[in-house]
Amino acid sequence: MTLKLYAHPFSSYCQKVLVALYENHTPFEFRQLSHDKPEVMEELTALWPFRKFPVLVDAGRPVMEATVIIEYLCLYHPGPVSLLPTDPRAALEVRSMDRFFDNYISTPQQKVVGDCLRGEAERDPRGVADARAMLDTAYAWLDKTMSGREWAAGDTFSLADCAAAPFLFYADWTHRIDASFANVLAYRRRLLARPSFARAVDEARPYRAYFPLGAPDRD
Repeated sequence: MTLKLYAHPFSSYCQKVLVALYENHTPFEFRQLSHDKPEVMEELTALWPFRKFPVLVDAGRPVMEATVIIEYLCLYHPGPVSLLPTDPRAALEVRSMDRFFDNYISTPQQKVVGDCLRGEAERDPRGVADARAMLDTAYAWLDKTMSGREWAAGDTFSLADCAAAPFLFYADWTHRIDASFANVLAYRRRLLARPSFARAVDEARPYRAYFPLGAPDRD
């Protein structure tokens, strides 16, 4: 086995890559980061001193950043599920939606969660309010965009859906998706029913107590 993934199952960006790996049943060694295994964090730090994860290692070659990892897998370890279209125009739409979920769903969601982890004196109420407002705007835009679409970029599951699955999952925990956004809620349900993401969600269940806002029982 040449692939190693340095990751944690509760991390949304790690789940993004796990979904891609599970979609194609790609074999890999899971180097799970944990406090009781400091040697794994030491390995990660040697590969990537920023200590950000996930990091994929392929026969000694490190690959960083979730989107880049998935594109790398598409190039070097392709499987039956093509997560990035070969047509450059279709691929551009997939990449555009991937950036949307990273920048306008995940980033504000993590701002709200990160603020909860700070001490009271270091909190940023204005920043949190702005992040929640951005999520509302993102939900509204996505609701219109998903009208008539099964998956993020059309009829085919792609890299963009690998991003959408964990980011919408946690965003709804952090800033509830209003019932008026029926297309977004239906899309989120389809993502949860996808076997690759359902597996990632189940593997992360033991860590839900760590979610600072409280993890709901509904998912």
